[in-house]
Amino acid sequence: MKYNFDKIVNRRNTYSCKWDIGENELPMWIADMDFQTVPEVIEDLKQRATHGVFGYSIVPDEWYDAYSNWWKTMHNYEIKNEWLMFTTGVVSAISSIVRKITTPAEKVLIQTPVYNVFFNSILNNGREVITNDLVYDGTNYHIDFDDLEKELSDPQTTLMILCNPHNPIGKIWSKEELARIGELCAKYNVIVLSDEIHCDITDPDKEYIPFGSVNETCQNNAIFCFSVSKAFNLAGLQSAAVCVPNPILRHKVWRGINTDEVAEPNDFAIYGAISALNNGKEWLGELKEYLYENKKIVNEFVKNQIPILKIVPSNATYLLWIDCHNLEGTSKEIADFIRSKTGLYLSSGHIYGENGKHFLRMNIACPKTLLMDGLNRLKKAIELYVK
Repeated sequence: MKYNFDKIVNRRNTYSCKWDIGENELPMWIADMDFQTVPEVIEDLKQRATHGVFGYSIVPDEWYDAYSNWWKTMHNYEIKNEWLMFTTGVVSAISSIVRKITTPAEKVLIQTPVYNVFFNSILNNGREVITNDLVYDGTNYHIDFDDLEKELSDPQTTLMILCNPHNPIGKIWSKEELARIGELCAKYNVIVLSDEIHCDITDPDKEYIPFGSVNETCQNNAIFCFSVSKAFNLAGLQSAAVCVPNPILRHKVWRGINTDEVAEPNDFAIYGAISALNNGKEWLGELKEYLYENKKIVNEFVKNQIPILKIVPSNATYLLWIDCHNLEGTSKEIADFIRSKTGLYLSSGHIYGENGKHFLRMNIACPKTLLMDGLNRLKKAIELYVK
């Protein structure tokens, strides 16, 4: 490999949300990676820092071009520059969109188990959460479309937040599944807000499908959010994009993110995004290979060393969803026990919805030495837990 993903970078004492924990603890929970970003990004940010003047920034044409070129090249989807808007983050954009597109007490649909902050973005804004629980058959997940239609047909349901690819289960939705979601939402006048932040982290032979690329129905009734933060480990730069092809809907979103003051860029957010999208293709390709190897290591280790657990098959994200149904207790109890006994810090599945209470989420975006440390801690903790 051209890039060294085995390199250990000490992230302690850097004000890291992930690593600001106990000295002997190993964090494999929050969704950021332990790899340095694309070398060209580092150099471009160094040059910008050396300039030394950090005034108010604009969003230049180069930022729009970088996103549209990336989606055309990498995802075969034509995005017009005028569809794009800068925002400081996908989460802040989602909250702003919930406030602008829905009214208090209206219902927002999510598909659980799902990224826990979706709940916050809905409930903190005075809206009601309704769920279309994904159906787990003991191995894989699928959508209950009868239940989805039932919930969408409620006149109080006005927005659906789609996770594409899905976090935490790592599923890439098929074109047929996305088309059916789009048709049902259009039928019942429900707008789709598609969080596509994990879209660039897929297995090397897999490709995600942008919701807007499915058909005109999907494209014209949806808002898409994506970012360089996951694929290039740039979450700390606070840089993301909102894409809205429908001009009427786009104006509403534009008003929302500007009213909420989450559309103002900083220099590093702009420079980092442009550099990553223009220079990061080869780096990303090697990253995906490395993550895929990590995934295979975890699957093999758990199968042979901790067979009481089961890894849910996935094709996207660097987050693994671990089935703990064979253990007594809830995921919170199990996660707390693992951390207290070994220092391994995993995410408890209960925060992703009631149907996640027998699962753990594990972040495997780290050098293999850290990965093996985490797996050995997990094995030790489970052996102690079942005694």
